[in-house]
Amino acid sequence: MSRHLVVGAGPVGRQVAALLAATGEDVTVATRSGRDTGLDRVRHVAVDAADPDALCAVDPNADVLYNCANPADYTRWDELWPPLAASLLTSAERLGAVYAITGNLYPYGPVDGPMTEGLPDAATDHKGRLRAQMWADALAAHRAGRLRAVEVRGSDYVGPGVGENGHVSRVLPAARQGRAVSMLGRTDQPHTFTDVRDVARTLVAAAADHDAHGRVWHVPSNPPVSQRQVLTDALAAVGKPPVKVRELRGATVAVASWFSPLVRELRQLMYQWERPYVLDSTAARERFGIAPTPWPEVCRGTAAD
Repeated sequence: MSRHLVVGAGPVGRQVAALLAATGEDVTVATRSGRDTGLDRVRHVAVDAADPDALCAVDPNADVLYNCANPADYTRWDELWPPLAASLLTSAERLGAVYAITGNLYPYGPVDGPMTEGLPDAATDHKGRLRAQMWADALAAHRAGRLRAVEVRGSDYVGPGVGENGHVSRVLPAARQGRAVSMLGRTDQPHTFTDVRDVARTLVAAAADHDAHGRVWHVPSNPPVSQRQVLTDALAAVGKPPVKVRELRGATVAVASWFSPLVRELRQLMYQWERPYVLDSTAARERFGIAPTPWPEVCRGTAAD
């Protein structure tokens, strides 16, 4: 039995902890509040993960440290992420633990064609450059022999427990009531959506496979669909009809960004929603034997959120 320290109890952290606990592993979830996830056989600890001394003290014998953190204030990433990322990297090195990182696709920036792991990290926005630097630092430590690191990257989250962390689940409460909703960018473009359960499965598999370390892996995800279609499919999964979907684009987003810091941040990422945004997960499927959660199950889990 291995010891696993999961930092963060959001959609991915909770799924990682549940998956590990179900196989009888020793699991501790560390969050600032120490809130109980309700998972059986999982310890919960309150700790400031930006303090490596405190974090290492949570489980000095941890075999794997999972970075499933996600600072809640999206507008303060430049302030909150650097000390947290530095602490997680330092802690993994001190513990001698595998460092398994939940990444995203921001580091690639705008791309033409499907995204593969061979693409360079060439982000043009500050959030993408921040996430790219986090992986670059971990990879440098891995190559220097200071620790073993691996990162998995998925597209926009769907599935159970995503809530405000997902573009689709964010509008579902209104849509379930039959109300019109607004979604960023074009709603007719093919876009990959990733189930958080598949993120967890890939992260755990990559952490356990030492020959898979030192690189990025893409989470096995279903074929791309449009924003309008995924919302329609999620509503149908709970017996609800489609709703009117408005597109937030161009001048509307520009004006909204004057008043909303969140929209101002999202505006820099509009390239993700204005043209096809497709993830190629062939490598991880072949390496780990993981297939994405069947689409009907994804839709049911998303709609039940």
